[in-house]
Amino acid sequence: MPQVNSRRDEYTEATRRALLDAATALFAEKGYSRTSLEEIATAARVTKGAIYHHFASKTTLFEAAIERLEVVEVARMREAYDEAPDAAAGALAVLDVFLTACSDPIYGGVVFREGPVALGWERWHECEQKYNYAMIEYVVAGLTAEGRVTVPLSETFLALAFGMLGAAGQLLARAPREQIPRLQEECRVPFLALLAGLSATS
Repeated sequence: MPQVNSRRDEYTEATRRALLDAATALFAEKGYSRTSLEEIATAARVTKGAIYHHFASKTTLFEAAIERLEVVEVARMREAYDEAPDAAAGALAVLDVFLTACSDPIYGGVVFREGPVALGWERWHECEQKYNYAMIEYVVAGLTAEGRVTVPLSETFLALAFGMLGAAGQLLARAPREQIPRLQEECRVPFLALLAGLSATS
């Protein structure tokens, strides 16, 4: 039998979604520290008490906002990779999706500009490992399966590649809008060199 959500369940989910929508927009626009729970409640058209029903604190709400953004972007990256003709093209497609996302005021602003401030470096780093580091592992596994990489890639290599992605994300998230196209192209250069180097080992 298919599960049928009650009206109460639907209302609860709608409230949580409204809170995340409002919080994400405000965090991107005003920053974490300058956004109050009262503003989020007003924007979501709920009471402040409704926030605490769903989230223990502003930090918890912020983390949920990041998680939701990351789930969407990782799905886009996986789709881009899976639709590419081969692993090398897939890796570049993933990179372009990532750089475009980091240039977006919402994703880039919340995840890369405000994330380390709101969550602290360690917690933010853990969150990024769960999503973007895992995506690097997925891409590298594909490259290896196609024989484009024939030597084992250490955790050090993966950590360095992850660090490069993080640096690109930080740069794009803070850049003036008019500089984004140039910076995206410049960010692609070291990754293209990295992919060429990996292919050269095969």
